[in-house]
Parts: sequence; C-alpha cells; structure tokens
Amino acid sequence: MQGEEPLGLDEILRAAEDAAPGESVDVVARNLEKRFSASEVSFWFVDVLGRDAVRIPRAGTPDEPRGPVERVPLTGSVFERVLRSQRLHQEDDGEGGCRMVAPVTNRGDCIGVLDLLVPYTDDAVRDGVAHAAHALAYIVVTDRRYTDLYHWGRRTTTMSLASEIQHQLLPSAACCEAAQFTLACGLVPADDIGGDTYDYALDQETLHLSITDAMGHDTASALLATLTVNALRGARRAGAGILDQARAAHEAIIRHGHGMTTGQLLRIRLETGACELVNAGHPWPLRLRDGQVEELPLRINLPFGVRAPVAYQVQHLALEPGDRVVLLTDGMRERAAAAVDLRALIRDTRDDHPREVVRVLTAAVHEACEGALPDDATTLVLDWRGGGDVERHSNGGSNAT
Repeated sequence: MQGEEPLGLDEILRAAEDAAPGESVDVVARNLEKRFSASEVSFWFVDVLGRDAVRIPRAGTPDEPRGPVERVPLTGSVFERVLRSQRLHQEDDGEGGCRMVAPVTNRGDCIGVLDLLVPYTDDAVRDGVAHAAHALAYIVVTDRRYTDLYHWGRRTTTMSLASEIQHQLLPSAACCEAAQFTLACGLVPADDIGGDTYDYALDQETLHLSITDAMGHDTASALLATLTVNALRGARRAGAGILDQARAAHEAIIRHGHGMTTGQLLRIRLETGACELVNAGHPWPLRLRDGQVEELPLRINLPFGVRAPVAYQVQHLALEPGDRVVLLTDGMRERAAAAVDLRALIRDTRDDHPREVVRVLTAAVHEACEGALPDDATTLVLDWRGGGDVERHSNGGSNAT
C-alpha cells in the first residue's frame, strides 16, 4: 500500500494544518474513525517525570466541553511495554473487536501512545494505525509551538517558578536518533530545584552536547543556569568553537550573575567520532566499551563564573563503534545516591536503548534518596554507532556491547 491514498497520511496532515493547533488528536481520531470504524481513540502523553501516562481529551463542542484529564501509572502497563518495545500492541477487547496501542515517537523521543478500538484487524488496519501514530508524532511536535495544551497535559504536579525556568531551558525532546548515534537524557529535579541542565544540537557535521550544574537551589540556581545555557547556545549558534563557548559561559556569569556553574562540553565529529571536550569542574564521564565500564579521567578546569584567572583546555577522546558514554551531574553520586552502583547498572543495561538506561539510572537514584533528592540528578547517555555510512535503527535496542 505504499504511496496509495488509503494510508491517509496526506489527508491527516492536510486536516492537521487546517485545524487549530490544539486539535491534533481530534484530527487523527476522525481519520481513524472514518477509515477503520475506530472508536474510543485516545492520545496518552508521557508526563514530565516519565512515571505516568496522561490522556489528552478530545476538544468536544461548545455544548459539551473538553473532557477531564485522566492519568495512569506507566509501571507495568501496556503503555509502558509499547513505549519500551516501540512496537504496535493488539489484543482482543472481549466483544469481538480489537484494542490497538501504537507508539507516538519522533526520532526516538517517546511522546506517548495512541490507544483505540477497531471492529477487526488485518495488515491494512495495523499499517494504517502505525502510520497514523507516526503522523501524530510529527503533528504534535509542530503544533506544541503554538499551544500550551501539550505542555499542560504533561504536568501531573504543580511546577514552581524555578521549575518552569529550568524545564524551559531543556531541549523539547529528551531523545534523539541519527545514523551515527542515539542520545537520551533525563533530569530528576530536587525538591527545590538544583540548577541542572542538559543540551544538545546536531548540524551536518557535528553533534554538540553539554551538561551543566548551577550552584545553589530554587530560582537563584535556575537564573544562573539560564545565563550558562544561553551563553553556550549563543556562542554555538554563532559558529564559535568549544573553547570559545566555554569562555562565553564563564564571562556571562562573571558579568551578569552571582555564583558558578560546573559543566562539560562535547563536540563530536559525525564522520570520525573524534570528540573535543571541555571539563569545567564537572564529574568525570563513564564509558562502556567491550562490556567494561570505566571512568574517563579528564583534566578538570575551574567552573564557569569563578572569579579568578581561568584557562580552559580542550581535551580529545576517540569514540569507537559500540561505545556508550554516560554523562552525570553530582546529584547522581552524592549523599544517599552514592549507594547506587552506577557501573553495575550501566553494565546490566548494556543491551537496552539509552532511553531505558536513563530511566533505570535516575529511578535507582530516586529510590535511594527515598523520593526526596537533595540535589538534581541528571543523566545523558550517548550510544555511538560509528561515523560514515551507517544505518539508523529507530526501534531497536542499543548497539553497545
């Protein structure tokens, strides 16, 4: 059926462009109802903390407003299985029909799942639902620029001003897949926000990564993180090298802020895996290679914003196909979190997708701290497949060995 109109992709995208930005779910639901007599079509978002699924209700009518928000725990649910496997799930509904749950994912970033009932199923229905879910991912990524609906839907707890600032600093997608790599990130905030951020950007030749930890808590650390991240982005987007990016962050804090920020900046050539790195007082990364986990001992420069003469140094790493690199903030290692054997967990999850590695590591730290983290705990996991002509696998596990 490739390229034929019955797939309905053109129809979905045209209808989405004509609809209001907050009605993406309605567009996809009407399309599936029309083509497959689907019913009870729902879109479930993964919440900010990655623990619950939240149902985005359909818009309704002026006489019947949008319905209430529902949430269910992800742990042990069919939604969790679909998100981890990235495969369409189907089961009999007990009344002669079939329930189908499809992953809504864009470049490896798990946005949520599409859940519906159909009166029958065959290859055409399965393909149609899977393609509709894929189209919905692109529609949501586009439309969330124009509406707060999808930001609102992901929130299952009240966010403080500091939380609002900090989360707006993060990339809109916590996972990215490309031919040469898969990247996943996660941040478990402390009760009063500890200033952690992560960032990444991909251009034609280079992958840029950063992980930072601003001193302090609450709005003070969030404002310091704002200076750091935006100075780094501004320098990067102006074409500055990694050394000038580090200097830009340092000077921004000296001129406009109070305090300091530790950070680690990486610049990876996609063709070769050659990596430039600046370490500004930050914990050393861990690398999984050939089944062994080791700490990468780097020279440590002073944090950004230290009011003393600072000379940042560029260091070099060579990534090999199959490498997994894990960047952490000190919240993953300090106090109660120190009881977590991170190396063992990284070894045990060596065959898992980086999304799952992030989930396992942050969940272990959250449990060790009994749900009350004294500092933010942030993890960035990079799987390097190799430069040159390599194939992207968006649904499989890690290539790490």
